Amino acid sequence: MPEYQRFSYDVLVIGAGGAGLRAAIEAASSHAKVGVVCKSLLGKAHTVMAEGGIAAAMANVDDRDNWRVHFADTMRGGQYLNNWRMAELHAKEAPERVRELEAWGALFDRTHDGRILQRNFGGHRYPRLAHVGDRTGLEMIRTLQDHGIHSGMSVHMECTVLTLLMDSGRVAGAFGYDRERGRFILWSAKSVVLATGGIGRAFKVTSNSWEYTGDGIGLAYRAGAELKDFEFVQFHPTGMVWPISVRGILVTEGVRGEGGVLRNSEGRRFMFDDIPDLYKPQTADTEEEGWRYTQGDKDARRPPELLTRDHVARCINREVKAGRGTPHGGVYLDISWIKERIPKGAEHIKRKLPSMYHQFKQLADIDITSQPMEVGPTTHYMMGGILVDGDSQMSTVPGLFAAGEVAAGLHGANRLGGNSLSDLVVFGKRAGQYAAEFAAHNGEAVVDESQVATAAKAALAPFDRGPSGENPYQIQFDLQESMQELVGIVRTEAEMQQALTVIDQLKARAANAGITGNREYNNGWHTAIDLPNLLIVSEAITRAALLRKESRGAQFREDFPDKDADWGKHNIVLAQEADGSMKVEKRPVAPLPPELKKIIDEVT
Repeated sequence: MPEYQRFSYDVLVIGAGGAGLRAAIEAASSHAKVGVVCKSLLGKAHTVMAEGGIAAAMANVDDRDNWRVHFADTMRGGQYLNNWRMAELHAKEAPERVRELEAWGALFDRTHDGRILQRNFGGHRYPRLAHVGDRTGLEMIRTLQDHGIHSGMSVHMECTVLTLLMDSGRVAGAFGYDRERGRFILWSAKSVVLATGGIGRAFKVTSNSWEYTGDGIGLAYRAGAELKDFEFVQFHPTGMVWPISVRGILVTEGVRGEGGVLRNSEGRRFMFDDIPDLYKPQTADTEEEGWRYTQGDKDARRPPELLTRDHVARCINREVKAGRGTPHGGVYLDISWIKERIPKGAEHIKRKLPSMYHQFKQLADIDITSQPMEVGPTTHYMMGGILVDGDSQMSTVPGLFAAGEVAAGLHGANRLGGNSLSDLVVFGKRAGQYAAEFAAHNGEAVVDESQVATAAKAALAPFDRGPSGENPYQIQFDLQESMQELVGIVRTEAEMQQALTVIDQLKARAANAGITGNREYNNGWHTAIDLPNLLIVSEAITRAALLRKESRGAQFREDFPDKDADWGKHNIVLAQEADGSMKVEKRPVAPLPPELKKIIDEVT
């Protein structure tokens, strides 16, 4: 039996981003004993990369906004494949969660009369994003971390979870190791909340940090949970493309919300060339009208640069493929032009977008107050994830909850900008609340020591294979190359079938991954441990995308470029079969209640 440290909690939260911290705070407020496990250091969660703002219908800038409009915008953006209950709760509860952050010390930007300022973002009808310059996620993490520490939660930093422990179908805790020293740790718990974020590291070009290797997805899948909507991977339209060392780093949608425009190498604002019928009534006809919208004119309609992310990303991709891209394979995003319209424009840009100014100045030697940025699509967000109950956030495994990006449902086929941060706090709170209730009403789960021994043996196997085994870095590199090229923004049957063949080959190679050295500070070991999760999410994305023979939201099939009415009524659900294979099935979307359908009809 391997040696390990042991900790016992009522509620174990895996992940310390916005969703995990909010879940921990809520569970602790119910007097549950709470433990938080994070892969990196506390405060360095990927939530800090959400820059533009948190979406909530507070109506501080435009009094026409309300939860009904936010709900309708979210459903339309998700192509009506959303879990309608989650979209309803999110729209109703987001304003209170923002005010809660403010009460806990978050310093939002202000209107002239002292209210929380809100900005425009793609897909939102009215200015809805409460923000702190262009570093909202950082302020949110700072606030939640400070409040969470004082709630009494215990934190285990720089730890990787290897497996969830089960007791007769119910979750019983988790087993993992300390990344610094390589020592095993067992966390027993009455309930577990997964808040591990996304899957971006399965792709070559991504805005996601190194932690995003699909850990929560892999843990839940192997524990028997169902997954949903994996064909919908969001490629954010604006990531840095040059220099190559920073390719994929996010350029916030806030740049476009403040008046930034997209141009091709010919200088044309190409977004006016392709406006979807669904959005034509709400989209500006002229550049002048679009500008007035960004400056708060209630009679103006939004510029096409603020259409949904999936559409903008495909338009950029089209321009580059047609030979109208920038020298480094992107398009131009220009905020400097607003100096023609605003006195002291350079100071205005620096004040509104301080992080973007410093990011481009330091990483690309570009002054965004006088020069356009080169940008292109970057893998950014997974709309799919663990299938959860809309109210409680419990998965199909008793006692296992999920919140934030790792959970599916709220966003449907495409996420609107800013909805991610409100998603974290709305459903992080709910996951923590119901996980604490589950723990209070269910006795101690029994940890099966044989599960621990099996997990430890599998984790140490790469050391046994040593230098004769496959290089884990090369396996991950080959996976990222294949997913980027074969299952990226534009997909075809033949390329995705090829991707499945590659994934099968990489599974065999990953099972033979070998490393040298010892368990302390061993990045090769960490990479070998990440591979099974990356391969699960890659296979899930590919199989779901193959089954959905249409283009909708973030899924674009070149061989099926149109929407299919029947597919508009179905989600795709995945689960692990008894033999270890992946089951993929078509499942009807729950019908909208009449009162919510009426809201959508009235608003749209």
